Amino acid sequence: MSYDVENIVIGAGVIGLAIARDLAVSGRDVLVLEKAAHFGSETSSRNSEVIHAGIYYPKDSRKAIFCVEGKSRLYEYCRTHHVPHLNTGKLIVATSNDETRILETLAEKARNNNVNDLKFLTKAEALRLEPALTCSAALLSPSTGIVDSHQLMLAYVGEIEDHGGALAYNAAFEGARQWEGGFMIESQGTRITCRNLINSAGLYAQDVARNIEGLSNRNIPDRYITKGSYFTMSAPSPFSRLIYPVPNTASLGIHVTLDSAGQIRFGPDQEWVDKIDYEVDPKRADGFYEAIRKYWPALPDNSLLPAYSGIRPKTQSPTDSMADFTIDDDSVHSLPGLINLFGMESPGLTASLKIGSYVRDLLTQRNRL
Repeated sequence: MSYDVENIVIGAGVIGLAIARDLAVSGRDVLVLEKAAHFGSETSSRNSEVIHAGIYYPKDSRKAIFCVEGKSRLYEYCRTHHVPHLNTGKLIVATSNDETRILETLAEKARNNNVNDLKFLTKAEALRLEPALTCSAALLSPSTGIVDSHQLMLAYVGEIEDHGGALAYNAAFEGARQWEGGFMIESQGTRITCRNLINSAGLYAQDVARNIEGLSNRNIPDRYITKGSYFTMSAPSPFSRLIYPVPNTASLGIHVTLDSAGQIRFGPDQEWVDKIDYEVDPKRADGFYEAIRKYWPALPDNSLLPAYSGIRPKTQSPTDSMADFTIDDDSVHSLPGLINLFGMESPGLTASLKIGSYVRDLLTQRNRL
């Protein structure tokens, strides 16, 4: 039995590329199909570019486990592959006594996730690190950092191609059906056969899944999307570390991050939407001023400039608690060789290398490789 290619990955975002990279480096034949003209053109290039520590996620969740292991692997990968990154550290800041108590809860949650390097800082200790800050206390996360997401994805692409894999751009997935122990894929009028099909289409993963013949709708979770807008300013950053407020029930709050060139970024906020639209509404800055001035009162009037926005795919509604990554093989949906990934939002960038090896392990365990 022969196939045009052993493994097809749908989607050239950071997670799809990481999966394809892992397969290629392990000596497997792999083709990535991407409907856009370039890799990583949506969620993967429209985020905070933060290397997360693994603090916020439920104990024993995939998000927690993959983030903590993925963080270590990502730092090592960036060092050995010369991907621009910086271990900046992060301060999670409390601005009231109630928020200070929440910091203690966060520290306990972090320990439950095997994040054991957090340090509680008094107001004086926090201000010695970041004199522009206003707070009552803070948690220092020394393993948080930033990465150039474009250069990271470029490194993944380079490894895919160096190990014999390929990427096809402007190659939208149109449908798939089971074929001789694998799948027949249709893309742009072309038919390709494969043994394994990995759906890593991000925002469009549900659309892809609905066009896989034989996959039950009960195995396709509803998709919800949130838009996050970012603002910047022309003045230099007063901070050398990332600054996060105490999180609320809806999001991690409007925080301060830096890009690899040191440019300050504020955001994202969170807006539940029903369509994909990346335009930034300048009026959303009003809410940013109020939020930022809780920990940086010196933010000048009229200084925020619209930067960009990103959209996250979620599998929970606005009223649900945080959902975990969904990574389903045929033990869930009964289609051998198919792996569907849904709700692959943050910390997907940090966890990408771990997700890649996890998917390969799933295929190996099911005797698909």
